[in-house]
Amino acid sequence: MSGSLSTLDSVILGIVEGLTEYLPVSSTGHLVVVQRWLGLGDSAGRDAADTFAIAIQVGAILAVVLLYRIRIGSMLKGIAGRDAEGRRVLGLLVTSFVPAAAVGAAFGDTIKDELFSPGPVVIAWVVGGVFLLLWKPRRDGATLTQLSGTHAVIIGCAQVLALWPGVSRSLVTIAAAVMVGLSLSAALEYSFLLGLATLSAATVFDLAKNGGQLLDDYGIARPLLGVVIAFVTAAVAVRWLVGYLAERPLSHFGWYRLVAAAVTLALWSTLS
Repeated sequence: MSGSLSTLDSVILGIVEGLTEYLPVSSTGHLVVVQRWLGLGDSAGRDAADTFAIAIQVGAILAVVLLYRIRIGSMLKGIAGRDAEGRRVLGLLVTSFVPAAAVGAAFGDTIKDELFSPGPVVIAWVVGGVFLLLWKPRRDGATLTQLSGTHAVIIGCAQVLALWPGVSRSLVTIAAAVMVGLSLSAALEYSFLLGLATLSAATVFDLAKNGGQLLDDYGIARPLLGVVIAFVTAAVAVRWLVGYLAERPLSHFGWYRLVAAAVTLALWSTLS
């Protein structure tokens, strides 16, 4: 069938998702562009392709669960009343999660219909790229447990911007967390943990609504392959990013975003 998902497509998209989900470059933007380049997501199969772009996030979710299992364990103990710090962090994450969840639930279909295409992605890549070239974040600051509820709301409102594909959830949450006073390392951890909650909710919601269409068009084996590939590559990418940003600037990602936008514009006729 035209636009069907091949094994190679699954591998490519799994790599793209895993490498870009937690970097400040927008995994959704990359998946939208790469899917169109692979011939997926035409008018007949767009729902399945866009749902796959969300469902494949399961691999990235599992990577964070593995890498941050101690912090997640602390939060689970907090639910049971056995870890006050874990309960506090969990409460902050829930506070940050609500704004994007509410807007996504209300306008999710409109966002997918109007913004899941190369044009909006290019615009967001350019704006975010310029921001990263100009922004000079400080590396010192408060720890994760010193974050206030008000600041958690601010980070959550910033995450709403990432519903526009190409913006990057990681970029806006890291930037907002640093701007409200967290150290860069604490901002990274908070962004990863908030991503775990946000991506999990988005995946469950979209699969409940469009999972049948995904299975009808693509089956089960190839989407699962994409998830496994995304898990492996996301685990590598998260570890790499933490080490990279310990000594190097975020501006390199700004240049990358501008190059990605330029390449996409050059390939525009093949992606439309």
